[in-house]
Amino acid sequence: MSGKQIFTTPQDVENAFYEALERADLDAMMLVWSEDDDIVCLHPGGPRLVGYRVVRDAWRRIFEGGPRLQVRIAQQSVVVTPFAVLHSVIEHISIRDREGGTAPVAATNLYVRGALGWRMVAHHGSVVPPDSLLETPKIFH
Repeated sequence: MSGKQIFTTPQDVENAFYEALERADLDAMMLVWSEDDDIVCLHPGGPRLVGYRVVRDAWRRIFEGGPRLQVRIAQQSVVVTPFAVLHSVIEHISIRDREGGTAPVAATNLYVRGALGWRMVAHHGSVVPPDSLLETPKIFH
């Protein structure tokens, strides 16, 4: 495991995740993930992917077309626990060199701290209708 980057905060992991996504850099993408067989990734409209190899293969297929995505993050909410940190964000994704707007995606990213610093253990993205992104008051049950 020599040469592994140590992420000192969950935000460092998240920044590296979105940079790797925009660059279509598979090696950089997999550096942010835990090497645990229990990691989980759900891309919008896709199946539930479990395990390091399965997640890596899915990212490899996504990146085959080269760097073409641009991502702007908005509305970040953070939940901190003693052992994990959860980020909920809206990803505004656009495709370079293509006319049209962005595809908003609600994403949840879960990070845990281990011997090599913070790593992603789950990413779940779901497409949301653009008109649902208006700020709404928090409702407590």
